[in-house]
Amino acid sequence: MNHNLIIQTNLKKHKKLNLLVKKISEMNSLVLAYSGGVDSTFLAVISNYALGNNMVAVIADSPSLPKSELDYAIEHVKKFKIPYTVIKTQELMREDYIKNNSNRCYFCKDELYVHLKSILLNKGFKFIVNGTNFDDLGDHRPGLIAAKDHTVYSPLAEVSLTKKEIRDLSKLIGLPTWDKPAQACLSSRIPYGTKVSVNSLNQIEKAEEYLHQQGFNQVRVRHHDKIARIEITQKEFSNLFDENCRKKINDYLKSLGYLYVTIDLDGFRSGSLNDVLNLSKKSGS
Repeated sequence: MNHNLIIQTNLKKHKKLNLLVKKISEMNSLVLAYSGGVDSTFLAVISNYALGNNMVAVIADSPSLPKSELDYAIEHVKKFKIPYTVIKTQELMREDYIKNNSNRCYFCKDELYVHLKSILLNKGFKFIVNGTNFDDLGDHRPGLIAAKDHTVYSPLAEVSLTKKEIRDLSKLIGLPTWDKPAQACLSSRIPYGTKVSVNSLNQIEKAEEYLHQQGFNQVRVRHHDKIARIEITQKEFSNLFDENCRKKINDYLKSLGYLYVTIDLDGFRSGSLNDVLNLSKKSGS
């Protein structure tokens, strides 16, 4: 499939797509924070269309990124013939990140953007961009503050592209990520105030990978010390309650070190650990 041809033929039909291509073209060159998710993959393809090799997609490899996601990101950037590089970030060497306060994401992004700025200067490129979309601006995202501190631009948000619009345009262009489930870093599974460690991240990664292997698509394993709180979509509850499936999952997660394996009856909710922040706001504490 010729993605560039599809983009070209749809510029006049989609105002925001046209605005995005124009905005990126005016940047002349850029370094992109790329994760292989819906937003950054779409932005990578559009940036490559607009700028050719005057851009580079940078993938951050760290214990907070599942190995399967790293492999997926590399596979697709190669498939689209987009210039890329993989860097090792060291957020787990930072005490401010490990402490896992509600602003943890700031320090993760701060670590990333320091690396991207170095690449920017070495290559002589002009801008650093990320895949923040318009919907993200209303969420609790300390990483947006880090982006501002490092003068990182968000072209998708700047042209008011929402998550749904990005998925729709990705499908139109023929990107396999158009229906990819949302994926946040593994540290987001650990409640605020509980320290982040390589061991806990590995435990979470293995637990979620096993659930994916059992056929569950959208999965979070929230890590409450010795308790694993599983979040899946409510429509998949019946699959989990199959006796054989339930036993296999229970046994495997306990083999990872969990004493109790539970299911959240509210089902999957992106950012559910932020509930405690919302509760604090309501109580005025």
